[in-house]
Amino acid sequence: MGKRDNRVAYLNPIAAARARGPAPNSGPTIQDYLSRPRPSWEEVKEQLEKKKKGSRALADFEDRMNERWKKELEKNREKVLGGGEKKDKDKEKEKKEKKKEKKKSSRHSSSSSSSSSSSDSSSSSSSDSEDDDDKKNMKKKKKRKRSSARRASDDSDTESETDSRESSKKKKKKLDGEKDKDEKDGRRKRKADRSHSESSDESDVDRDAESKKKKRSSEEKEKITDKSKKKKKKKKHKKHSKKKKRKTSGSELD
Repeated sequence: MGKRDNRVAYLNPIAAARARGPAPNSGPTIQDYLSRPRPSWEEVKEQLEKKKKGSRALADFEDRMNERWKKELEKNREKVLGGGEKKDKDKEKEKKEKKKEKKKSSRHSSSSSSSSSSSDSSSSSSSDSEDDDDKKNMKKKKKRKRSSARRASDDSDTESETDSRESSKKKKKKLDGEKDKDEKDGRRKRKADRSHSESSDESDVDRDAESKKKKRSSEEKEKITDKSKKKKKKKKHKKHSKKKKRKTSGSELD
């Protein structure tokens, strides 16, 4: 029995790709993107100017529309709020019409009408001048009030500055006085400590000298006592030896 042939045909993938050839183009390449048509700088400037012009036109249109809306709003406000004002205007119109009728009826008295008209104009001009004077006086009063308020604020600021300066000076003086007191107290304490330390040193020295003297005196006393004891022992020993000698000499004589 022969072996089964399990071999499989092997293809080199690189060689197969080369045999297939170049792949079909699925889209624009990088070279196509880089070589695309581009506008010149002049064309870009023209486009920007066109955009600006369009925006200006829009702004002008919006301004016009806003003005129209304002006018319409003012009319509606007059309609809503100006009911009483319209009545006053109607009354004024009626009065003017009556005056005109009176003037027509009094054509014969033209001189009187002219004088009356001049008086009316003078009265109206005088009333206008009075209103102007009142307005000017009011403006002057307001200016005076503002100037007085500013002066008062300036005065208050200067007073506050002077007060703050005086308070700062007083604080500095207090601090300086406290510092001087502290320095004086410190000097006194240092002097007292030095004097106390010197006195304590002197007392220690005196104590040491006294203790040394006591030790010396005690040592001298001990030496003297030792010497006296030794002398007594020697004397006793001599007496005892003399007694022995005497005994021995007496025994020999017998």
